[in-house]
Amino acid sequence: MSTPVIILVEPQLAENIGMTARAMANFGLSELRLVAPRNGWPKKGVREAASGATHVLDGAAIYATVPEAIADLNAVFATTARERGQMKRVFGPDEAMVDTATRVAAGERVGILFGRERVGLSNEEVSLADAIV
Repeated sequence: MSTPVIILVEPQLAENIGMTARAMANFGLSELRLVAPRNGWPKKGVREAASGATHVLDGAAIYATVPEAIADLNAVFATTARERGQMKRVFGPDEAMVDTATRVAAGERVGILFGRERVGLSNEEVSLADAIV
């Protein structure tokens, strides 16, 4: 059975990418996608921050744009803390994971989209998602 795909948009800090990989590995997730990582890839210090989850980093895929990174997914959840005024279903984290588990069990590919450290996702990027968390 597949697991959700984690997508980081324009990640800047090596530590954040490494810690994301570590958290993913702790929960059995392995597919990490990076959209236009700032200052290139790989980043100095990322492997140290991953603390044993280097297999996630080794398998990370790099994409130029969000549409390219989500093209093969059946459903995408955009994470945001701001009101967006978009006509999208809004889930709390627990509800989103129940929906994700149901979709994955049915054979769907699901992505969870995270924005930039400083400013998050743009409205346009959120508009590409099926729902908001």
